[in-house]
Amino acid sequence: MLIGVAGSGKTTIGRLLAAELEWPFFDGDDFHPQANIEKMQRGIPLADADRIPWLDALNRLIQGVTGEGRNAVIACSALKQAYRDRLKAGAADVRFVHLRGDAPLMQRRLEARPDHFMKAGMLPSQFDALEEPVDALIVESAEEPKAIVAQIRRAFRLHSPPSSHADTAPGAGR
Repeated sequence: MLIGVAGSGKTTIGRLLAAELEWPFFDGDDFHPQANIEKMQRGIPLADADRIPWLDALNRLIQGVTGEGRNAVIACSALKQAYRDRLKAGAADVRFVHLRGDAPLMQRRLEARPDHFMKAGMLPSQFDALEEPVDALIVESAEEPKAIVAQIRRAFRLHSPPSSHADTAPGAGR
């Protein structure tokens, strides 16, 4: 699972990694309830209570993937340890990759995607909520996407198909 604040490159890296491994990619943004999307579109940061249905939907996805013995790459902010615990509850072999970056870089990236529901003005709230993970591979998001993907693959010994079915994922699966 690729985690980090908005603008850290979770979707970009996730799509590249999944394509190289021929695994499905799931963007956590697609699992937000409509009420969350509307709140963020208005520039209002989500509260913990807002995130529970979203995290539970992603946990069901992860349990489904791991329960079938499959691999996937998932992008999700997962800013707090409690969120990460909720995401991996009852699931096997969930690995986290924290795409870490500084606020100015994330701000520039968010400003470059004005049509996204996560507004650049909410970035400070993400950094305020962020609890640095202790159980994750830390990767600097300022690196080139292909270099980040290569670093993740090396760290987790992820090989190109067809052997990927025996590997473990930084997303979900075995």
